[in-house]
Amino acid sequence: MTGGVAAYKSVELARRLRDAEASVTVIMTEASARFITPLSLETASQNRVYRSLFDDPMAHIALPSAADLLLVAPATANSIAKFANGIADDLLSTCFLAATGVRTLIAPAMNRRMYENPAFRRNLDSLRESGVLQVGPSQGFLACGEEGIGRMAEVPEIIEAAAAALTPKDLAGEKVLITAGPTREYIDPVRFISNRSSGKMGFALARAARNRGAEVTLVTGPTCLTPPPGVLCVSVETSDDMLFEVQNRAGIDATILVMAAAVADFGPECRADSKIDKTDLLTLTLKKTKDIVATIGGGGRRPFIVGFAAETGQNPDRAEQKMRSKGMDMIVFNDVTEPGSGFDTDTNRVVLIDRAGRHALELMSKDDVADAVFDRLREIKA
Repeated sequence: MTGGVAAYKSVELARRLRDAEASVTVIMTEASARFITPLSLETASQNRVYRSLFDDPMAHIALPSAADLLLVAPATANSIAKFANGIADDLLSTCFLAATGVRTLIAPAMNRRMYENPAFRRNLDSLRESGVLQVGPSQGFLACGEEGIGRMAEVPEIIEAAAAALTPKDLAGEKVLITAGPTREYIDPVRFISNRSSGKMGFALARAARNRGAEVTLVTGPTCLTPPPGVLCVSVETSDDMLFEVQNRAGIDATILVMAAAVADFGPECRADSKIDKTDLLTLTLKKTKDIVATIGGGGRRPFIVGFAAETGQNPDRAEQKMRSKGMDMIVFNDVTEPGSGFDTDTNRVVLIDRAGRHALELMSKDDVADAVFDRLREIKA
């Protein structure tokens, strides 16, 4: 970490990295210790904090040799200038030069005038051209009281960027279209039929595909989730909206379609133009919505299709029948009545079904399920 006001975020960053089971070793510049004490970082990282080039003469070789990722957060204009021009006058800059073959991710943080300065931009462009990765900065209020670009990325965004940097890019070249969340089928302008889907599984799939190097488009129904950085997010409401977006985007250049959305199976036959008074007697007649997977699967040129089957009860045979009848290449079955599995949870227990057989997984996080889906997809496509 280098010396900027955003250094206070680095304590939380170190702690969150450890929560993600990373081993964290902190290198502090002299200036950074004026903002945060080394003891705070030692406590958060549960490791020794390194500060001086001369405390351990071989640290500049040993530390990068043992690292999978060099993460500089915050990265000041001064530190970025040193990195870009090969200046090595402290432990951090010396470690940067010695980190040959180690992925490097920087999180710039500075005043907007500094960030927009042409000299700084040349240094930043030089680093990126050499393969250094960047996360942030974002727009917002700055420590000086001004508003503009220069705020260090928030900790969750940096964690996601670090995960992406460390993930093998085995989906590079793939264009992945993913659907997520519920749809809303309107009864009148204020009432609708929907379901309990939170969108968490679809968003986890989008993150996993992005981390693995794919170009990702996420078509999502209404959720309270923040779209993953680096993913094109398209918001829709109804099943017809989702069908329109999926048909258009799958037909252009998508190589993989993952239908994780819980699209409503039924919608009102007629939609009232104004709010129905609650004193009115109402018989609601439903009609089936259009089946998006069957529409895409029954077409001519189509992407590799992965579907999801959320069932009540252990009935993977029904899921396999859906896969075959709708022209899917793979389907993910889960029993939503099982504790910890299904709607609005952070975990899931699924069975991956394809034409070669079934693969039952243990209860795991939805992020791990997403990676398991793409692991199996790669095996099938190989």
